[in-house]
Amino acid sequence: MVKIKKKDQSFLVLTLCLFFVMCEAHNLNYTKYKQVSNMRLERIQRHLDRINKPPLFTIQSPDGDIIDCVHKRKQPAFDHPLLKNHKIQKIPPEIPKLKTSVKTDAMMSRDVVSNNSKSAVIDWQLWHQNGTRCPAGTVPIRRSEVHDVLRAKSLYDFGKKKRHGLPIARRVDAPDVVSGNGHEHAIAYTGGSEEIYGAKATINVWEPSIEVVNEFSLSQIWVLSGSFDGSDLNSIEAGWQVSPELYGDSRPRLFTYWTSDSYQATGCYNLLCSGFVQTNSRIAIGAAISPVSSVEGSYWPAELFTHLAERATMVEWGGEIVNSRANGEHTSTQMGSGHFGDDGFRKASYFRNLEIVDSDNSLSSAQDISILAENTNCYNIKNAYSTEWGTHFYYGGPGRNPQCN
Repeated sequence: MVKIKKKDQSFLVLTLCLFFVMCEAHNLNYTKYKQVSNMRLERIQRHLDRINKPPLFTIQSPDGDIIDCVHKRKQPAFDHPLLKNHKIQKIPPEIPKLKTSVKTDAMMSRDVVSNNSKSAVIDWQLWHQNGTRCPAGTVPIRRSEVHDVLRAKSLYDFGKKKRHGLPIARRVDAPDVVSGNGHEHAIAYTGGSEEIYGAKATINVWEPSIEVVNEFSLSQIWVLSGSFDGSDLNSIEAGWQVSPELYGDSRPRLFTYWTSDSYQATGCYNLLCSGFVQTNSRIAIGAAISPVSSVEGSYWPAELFTHLAERATMVEWGGEIVNSRANGEHTSTQMGSGHFGDDGFRKASYFRNLEIVDSDNSLSSAQDISILAENTNCYNIKNAYSTEWGTHFYYGGPGRNPQCN
C-alpha cells in the first residue's frame, strides 16, 4: 500500500497493490569494467556512503544482493530537507472500501493487508529464502555498490530515468510519462479530470529479454497529476522491471519511482535518493522477485509533491521499454512476455481487475479506460471486461520483427 501524508496531518491513500507470477530468471553480470580514476572512485564512494546507511543487521541474498537492515529513522528519505521533521505513520489509514459484493482480488488483498500474522505474509523475494528477517524497527534496503554506479552513464544519472534523444512518431495528446523519446508504451489510462486517491491491479511477471544494457523493460502503475507538456508533472510509480544497467542482471525486480518535476531534477528509483519512505520490514525495494508474491506497505510523503499532495488526476497501467536503436534499427527488447496482446491468456502479459480509489475512499473497477500503444507493430494492447477479471487487458510484444524495424 502506498500512502501520501497530507500537510494537514490527515492521510491520503494511494494504494498500489501488485500480485506477481513469474518464471525463473538468470543472474548475469552486465558491468563492463574499465579504467576509472581515483578521483572518480572517491566521488562515487562518497555518494555511496550517503545512500548506504549503517545497518544494524545484514542479509546475504542468494542472487548476490546484500540487504542492509537499517533503522527506519536512519533511511535515506530523511536526508531530504523537506523531510527533516517528517513523522513515520505508526497506525495504517483505513483500507479503501469495496463497492462490490463479489469476492474479488481486492477483497483477498484486504484480507492479507488486515492480517498482521506471519502466516499471512508470503515469502516472495529471493533474499527471503534463507529464512532470515530484518529486526523490528528496521527496514530492508538493497545495498548499492561501486559497480552499480559504474554501469550508469554518470554519477548524476545513477538511479534516474533518462530521456533519449531519438523521437518516434506518436500522438500529440498521448498521456506519456517520459516524453516519448526512445520510450515506447502499451498502456491503459483513465481520463485526466478525475479525482483519484489510489490504484490497484493484478499482474503477471515475466523475464523479457533486453538487447542493450542501457535499455529496460517494465510493467507498472503510474499515479499522476500535473501537465504532460510542462515541467510540473508529478508521478508515483510501482511495478516490476528488468534493467541490466540499474541492477547488473536480467532478473525481474520490484521497483518504485517518483518525480515532482517531469523527470528533470527530482526523484529516482527505489531508495537511491532521499524521498521515498520505506515502512515495511519484509519488502526490499529493488530486490529480485521469486515465483509468487503480493505487495503492500510503503509510502511517499506529500511534502515532496506540488500536485499529488492532495489527489491524483490520472492513473496508467501497462508496459514501457527503452528503444535506443543501437544498431540503427528498432530494438529487440521485449515488453511483458514478448508476445503481443492478441496472443491472450497463457502467452501475453496482462493487467487484470483494474481498480481506483475515489474521493469517499471506495475501491471500484476502473471504467471507461482508454488504451495507447505508439507502435503496434512492435508492442500492442487489447482491453476487455469480464465478471471474473473485471476491467483488464493483455499487452506486450517482441520488439524488432519484419513489421517492426
